[in-house]
Amino acid sequence: MRRKDRGIERAEVDKILFEGEFGVLSLNGGEGYPYGVPLNYVYTGESILFHGALEGEKLDRIGKDSKVSFCVVGNATVLPDKFATAYSSAIVRGRATIVEGDEKMDVLLALVDKYSPDYKEQGRAYAEKEISKTVCIRIDIDNITGKARK
Repeated sequence: MRRKDRGIERAEVDKILFEGEFGVLSLNGGEGYPYGVPLNYVYTGESILFHGALEGEKLDRIGKDSKVSFCVVGNATVLPDKFATAYSSAIVRGRATIVEGDEKMDVLLALVDKYSPDYKEQGRAYAEKEISKTVCIRIDIDNITGKARK
């Protein structure tokens, strides 16, 4: 991190990741261009979990190179008089792995718990119905950094 003075403690980084609504997954593995895709996710404190379709560019790239980066931006406020932005952000680097079996349902239920906590019963039924049409992925974290300008 170039601006060491903007680095934040792990507890604040975790807060950004736990509370974030979406992040951007960045991938290698394709025709010389990086690929970034926004997605919903769950942070467990040890990994990032998300789901998607059974085919597509995201899976193709993970199949070629499992190393990924995942970025979440917390609060951001433009400071026009300072020609700057107050923000907080977290970046995770790790390896993406497709999960199967019970862990796959655990990922789907974790997403329901985060995004639809008042609809857990309906969410479980929906997950059971759609699980065969869904891939679930876990990012095992190699390192995490965070920074902020207050």
